[in-house]
Amino acid sequence: MKRRRGAAARGALPLLLLPVQAALLIGLGGLVTGPAAHHWPLAAEGRVPRALAEHRDVPVLIALSEWLSALGSTQVVIGLTLAALLALLRLPRVALRHEALFLGAAVAAQSAVFVLVTAFVERPRPDLPRLDAAPPTSSFPSGHVGASLALYGGLAVIAALRLRGPWRPAVMAALLLVPPAVGLARVYRGMHYPSDIAGGLLNGAATLLITASVFLHGRHRSTPRPHEQHLPHLPAQAAAADARVVPTVLVVRHPYGCPEDLAERLRAVLEGHGHTHRGQRWIRTTAERPAGALAEELAARRPALVVACGGDGTLRACAEVLAGTGIPLAVVPCGTGNLLARNLGLPLDPAAALDASLAGDSHLIDVGRVRGDGLAPTRFTVMAGAGFDAAMVKDASPRLKSRLGWAAYVLSALRHLRDPSVRLTIRVDGVRPRRRRARMVVIGNVGTLQGGLPLLPGARPDSGHLDVVLFDPRGPAGWLAAATHLLSRVLRRQPSTPAAAGRTEAGGALEYFTATRVDVRCARPQPRELDGDPVSDGTRLTAWIEPGALRVQLPRTTAVREGEEQRHGNSPTRTAAPRRAR
Repeated sequence: MKRRRGAAARGALPLLLLPVQAALLIGLGGLVTGPAAHHWPLAAEGRVPRALAEHRDVPVLIALSEWLSALGSTQVVIGLTLAALLALLRLPRVALRHEALFLGAAVAAQSAVFVLVTAFVERPRPDLPRLDAAPPTSSFPSGHVGASLALYGGLAVIAALRLRGPWRPAVMAALLLVPPAVGLARVYRGMHYPSDIAGGLLNGAATLLITASVFLHGRHRSTPRPHEQHLPHLPAQAAAADARVVPTVLVVRHPYGCPEDLAERLRAVLEGHGHTHRGQRWIRTTAERPAGALAEELAARRPALVVACGGDGTLRACAEVLAGTGIPLAVVPCGTGNLLARNLGLPLDPAAALDASLAGDSHLIDVGRVRGDGLAPTRFTVMAGAGFDAAMVKDASPRLKSRLGWAAYVLSALRHLRDPSVRLTIRVDGVRPRRRRARMVVIGNVGTLQGGLPLLPGARPDSGHLDVVLFDPRGPAGWLAAATHLLSRVLRRQPSTPAAAGRTEAGGALEYFTATRVDVRCARPQPRELDGDPVSDGTRLTAWIEPGALRVQLPRTTAVREGEEQRHGNSPTRTAAPRRAR
């Protein structure tokens, strides 16, 4: 307990810099109003508000400046801060407490420093007509600008830590442009000199640096994201005991895919990488619980690693629990298809895959999430589909799968070649729905099937979007054209490149889309599957992407292999180059 209090006290030490910040601003204010006031550039800065005042006959500028000035006013800053704190604490699935403390402390600390500085610095406002009511405070520093930088700059910091996707820079830029825009509006309205704006920016920026070092530094990597699952804190006694043992490795094992003899080999591999027998905890899966007791184990301890020994269904179940936690997942292919392992470039020998992964690094990959009628929201790592592929998976004989492996799916597919197509509508990223007919629709996080067959060319597990294909061959000629088109990619070993959105290939048998969210509605119920496991039939599939939600352990060569293959004009299989975890 004493150590915990001591650590908390040391973490709060940067707050002692706030009085230093106030003292520096007071000294700077003394220079601005004293010795430096008669020297350039301060001696000439009075011309700026006068020059801007000459353009007050433009109604648009007056209205815009009034709106911008209001963004930094006390009432608006307090109201938006309270709304932001409420959103940070209540809206995400996991409360962002550190971010809320950071934002609230930044706004409050900036205000306290501002009040203290204006008590010692007395600077009159520009001697010209003012468009806003002048509060009884010094013109130096600008309170509006300091408050707006603490609020909007603090939100930009949180956006940098929590948002993902291509729109993150746009959100950050929009927030960071508000404080200087407020400053320009205040000068235009006759409320401040340029040096007052600089003082406000300095006050806000210094406050953000100090409060961020207290409330955010070293925490954002381990704090759950908004979509993460919550792991309860361990009691103090359990945490102390856990600190004295080797970090736990949880091994989720499919009893049929990973029999005892293979399990012994994998235990030896783990021990060879420093995970002692005592530090390993093995969990068996069941038909009812495809991830076993993984969720309960995570509630009791935070392991250094989770190892999934099974097929794509076992991996999907583990990803459902692990997504967003930041705990690395090692993929051990022990199933029939092993599509995730193939697309990640892992060896298909289970022991070799585990050995190579443990010697490698952790990377971030995307996961998809899907829901539908009769289908609760759930994650997938490989593909979600409806129609022909789902019927093929559903009717594949378990006995043939154990004997023939993925070839059992081929035999099952032959029985469904004459299944009719279905009318459907597809909506991609909220645009107008398209009406189509198709035998199957596949929504993929990865794109290569067994044998290196690129059903979704260019699909990558770290792309930040999903790839979609509608498959509708018409008659024997259509089937032949589709098969020839796909096989030609394998035989020519073409580097996989994304198909253009809405582009058709193989005489119209294949139509491709990319999306961060896709909604499919079929005219009648269709078989559906997730990562090779059949789910209930239905008419709807709505899928969206969770970028970088899953951390996986991969061989070091995986991240560079694709680049080497493309330089040599050779891409035998689809190999991912996921984002490396930071």
